[in-house]
Amino acid sequence: MTTQQITAVPAGWQGSLPEYVAYTTFESIGLRPGQDFIYQSPLLGGRIEKGGLVLDFLFNDPPDLAVNVQGVYYHYEFGVETKGRDIIAREGAVSRGLTLIFIDEDDLLRDPEYYCREALRYRDHSRMTGG
Repeated sequence: MTTQQITAVPAGWQGSLPEYVAYTTFESIGLRPGQDFIYQSPLLGGRIEKGGLVLDFLFNDPPDLAVNVQGVYYHYEFGVETKGRDIIAREGAVSRGLTLIFIDEDDLLRDPEYYCREALRYRDHSRMTGG
C-alpha cells in the first residue's frame, strides 16, 4: 500500500491521519523510527508541561531538523491562538538550534513523498511561510 492510499490510521496509532501518512512516508524513503527520527518528541516540553509543545518529527540526521504536520482546520481555521502556538514552536526550535519545517495536511495527503522529501531538504511550502 502506498501512503497515498491510506485513508485511516491503524488501531492504537497515537496521532492524526496526516501524521501517520508522514510517518509511513518517511519509513518508505528509508528512514527508521527510533533511529533516524523520533515521532512526537517532547523536546519543547511536551503536553504535560504548561505551555509545552510537541515536535511531530525530530530527526537525528540531519540533527538540526524537526517537522510538524499542520492540520488545515486546527492550524489555520481554528484561530489566532493556534497560529501563535505554531510561531512559538518555531521560535522554541530555533532557540535549540533546530529548523522547524511545517507540512500542510492537504499537501501531505495530495503528494506525501514530495512534501516529506522537501522537508528533509529544509524546504517549507506551508501556509505558515506563505508557501
